[in-house]
Amino acid sequence: MSKHPKLVIPAIANLSDIDVYLANGGFEAYRKAVATSPDEVINVVKASNLRGRGGACFPTGLKWSFMPKDTDKPKYLVVNGDESEPGSFKDRQIFEDNPMQMIEGIMIAGYAMGVRAAYVYIRGEYHRWVRLVEKAVATCYERGFIGEKMKQTFGHDYTIDIVVHKGAGAYICGEETSMLNSLEGERGYPRIKPPFPAQKGAWGMPTTVNNVETLATVPAIINMGGEAYSKIGAAGHPGTLLFGVSGHVNKPGVYELATGIPLRELINDVCGGVPGGKAVKAVIPGGSSMPPLTGDEVDSALMDNESLKKIGTYIGTGGVMVMDEDTDIPAVTLRIAHFYHHESCGQCTPCREGAGWVEKVLKRIVAGNGTSKDLDLLVSVCNNIDGNTICALGEAIAWPVRGFVTKFRSEFEQRVKASRNYVPLNVVHGVQHRAKVLETVQTSA
Repeated sequence: MSKHPKLVIPAIANLSDIDVYLANGGFEAYRKAVATSPDEVINVVKASNLRGRGGACFPTGLKWSFMPKDTDKPKYLVVNGDESEPGSFKDRQIFEDNPMQMIEGIMIAGYAMGVRAAYVYIRGEYHRWVRLVEKAVATCYERGFIGEKMKQTFGHDYTIDIVVHKGAGAYICGEETSMLNSLEGERGYPRIKPPFPAQKGAWGMPTTVNNVETLATVPAIINMGGEAYSKIGAAGHPGTLLFGVSGHVNKPGVYELATGIPLRELINDVCGGVPGGKAVKAVIPGGSSMPPLTGDEVDSALMDNESLKKIGTYIGTGGVMVMDEDTDIPAVTLRIAHFYHHESCGQCTPCREGAGWVEKVLKRIVAGNGTSKDLDLLVSVCNNIDGNTICALGEAIAWPVRGFVTKFRSEFEQRVKASRNYVPLNVVHGVQHRAKVLETVQTSA
């Protein structure tokens, strides 16, 4: 058994109900925050070493401190709930089961940065969850927890308005500056940085973009204190994470656990192991855009970003995708490549053209028409995409494809070898049946 300390987080039924949330200490963190100065709130979050839960793992308190203080311009907070990463479904659970804690986190963040308006940008396909968040926001307005009535409810002059914005269904809008363009009604193109959103964001005004889970974590930090939170889980990437586990496990789902939990423990002890007792062939630890791990690497993997970086991958969104021994790796790789090629906005040449090349070559291999040169070509194209695009979508296709081809090259080579013995239907003047061709080939041999 692992020596990793267990963190038991009790489930509370109907926590999305504002009265249940209040009965369990809801909005007390906000009351505690406004009893101090905005700078003190930021310092508490800095002390917690909370890192963004959207994939980049940037220190949240530091990000908040970038928001200019001495300006008369409107300032905005944009909440990234686009969640279009294959394998990631943690934010959806917050929308459904605990939207009030996210709203309280928005209020605390808004107070700390002097923001008067926040926009919750939710993935366009999340129709039901958009309605759930709209209902939660409307309830908070009615009960005086946001909007002008806040002054009476909390006895403080600070107010914030929250708007729920439904996206139009594009993966690229999960990138923060593309999201800002989409919010403004423009095409979802990532922006060149600098300027960064804190200087020139939504409608040209100072803006901070935070992930849903990041903000939902803030009330707990305010209640328990930054130092105490920093001692949970892994030292370099502390706190709890929502791990969305899918694929070949007996108990898939979303689990809130301390960072640093061994990946093998997550799969076997938390998720009940692999169906049929089969071996793990591969795991993508943080959503489909992350480099994969082999079954052998799973034993040494700890689920925090700093530990995973040491073995060549990242925590990403915490979307753990488990693949058993029977998984067709070339087919999985093609499926991933198809998604990112389809979702490329086309702004950057390496991504626009490179993603197409990657999918085309993989299709050739999976269809049985590949050559040994195709494998080196795939790695070369991925190397030319990686690091040469405005946003990280280029890496999102390069990292998993290069990782699978490199770590599971023998499977790709077997597919290529099999293609050499493949005889297509209707090869002789377009009329001769494959069976007869095979008979001819075997006879001549």
